[in-house]
Amino acid sequence: MGWRQDLAVLRHRDVRLFVAARFISILGSAIAPVALVFAVLDIAHSASAVGTVLAARSIPNIVFLLIGGVISDRLPRHLVLVVANTLSGLTQALAATLVLSGHATLVQLAAIEAVNGVAAAFVMPAMTGILPAIVDRTELPQANAIAGFARSAAMIGGGAVAGVIVALTGPGVGLAVDSATFLTGAVLLSRLRLPRIERAASSVLKDLRDGWSEFASRQWVWVIVLAFALLNLIFTACYQTLGPVIADSTFGRAGWGVVSASFGAGLVASGIIMLRLKPRYPLRAGMLGMLATVPAMLCLALLPHTLAMMGAAFLLGVGFDIFGISWETALGQHVPLDKLSRVSSYDMLGSFIAGPVGQLTVGYVAAATSAKAVELYGAALFVVITVGTLVVPSVWNLRRVET
Repeated sequence: MGWRQDLAVLRHRDVRLFVAARFISILGSAIAPVALVFAVLDIAHSASAVGTVLAARSIPNIVFLLIGGVISDRLPRHLVLVVANTLSGLTQALAATLVLSGHATLVQLAAIEAVNGVAAAFVMPAMTGILPAIVDRTELPQANAIAGFARSAAMIGGGAVAGVIVALTGPGVGLAVDSATFLTGAVLLSRLRLPRIERAASSVLKDLRDGWSEFASRQWVWVIVLAFALLNLIFTACYQTLGPVIADSTFGRAGWGVVSASFGAGLVASGIIMLRLKPRYPLRAGMLGMLATVPAMLCLALLPHTLAMMGAAFLLGVGFDIFGISWETALGQHVPLDKLSRVSSYDMLGSFIAGPVGQLTVGYVAAATSAKAVELYGAALFVVITVGTLVVPSVWNLRRVET
């Protein structure tokens, strides 16, 4: 009976459509980073080259996030997602064509990823506002957990497929699969029927000011965002950028694909847990979950072997999903729906703004010191920042809405 109640939110047609679209899109998106990184390494075997292409996506993404939040609070959010997914699908198709034909260059891949970064700047704020618009606030923890489970299942499948594709056929096929999933997701999202939200006519500047006021008025929001500006810098540098480079010279590309699948398995396990758990204090659970990132960095530094990394990546997935579901629930329950996309865009801007710094500099820092030193210092800083965030009362004491 308990599981039946936890899954009852799937009675809503639009929840089913949204979850299916999210699953399809993320399935391809889990393949794309692995394919892209190894496509770059095939052109120039360099951590700096990988960081440059990843930053080419991150920087435009950050620049356009606030505009994405304003547009997503002004226009029907599912239509914003349809346009953005279509653009992402077409650009990934172009990248796949260039890689498969053997004509891809770093400049071309960086330019394509820049366009993808702009599209993603509209996807993320719009996505945040979909579930709170179609379910009651008390159903939101379950809806977020189910959507998170779909995301997790897609990531484990995508991670496993990525390893096979990259190892057996090459990165170009992975990019082609990503393109197809984006376009399929756009079709599903076009069928959503969202309730109309009345919005007062105002300028973009006023919309931005209103969003900032809503963001700044909640200490727990900006404290978490400030912490993640640093945590994401460390994670993008140590795991996303330097991780595949370490794997390429130790346990191999197929091994990194298996590690990515293990990360997805952790997300799936956490999704099942969070369907039943529903923490009374979501930010406590979320930030404690982030400490599960540390073993992955320690393994990259001290034990870069497939089995060890699989276990660490599994824990990483569990921790990430606990935070993601808890954070989405906290925002969806405590921030007004008509301002939610703008608050989310400020959240994402602050959280991601330092990421490109890590991507662009980690290769040079690792060359000047060592990859091992970067991973160890990164792990230590991660622990200090996470614990420092937890001691803030507004973070520690924020409660889930019960009624």
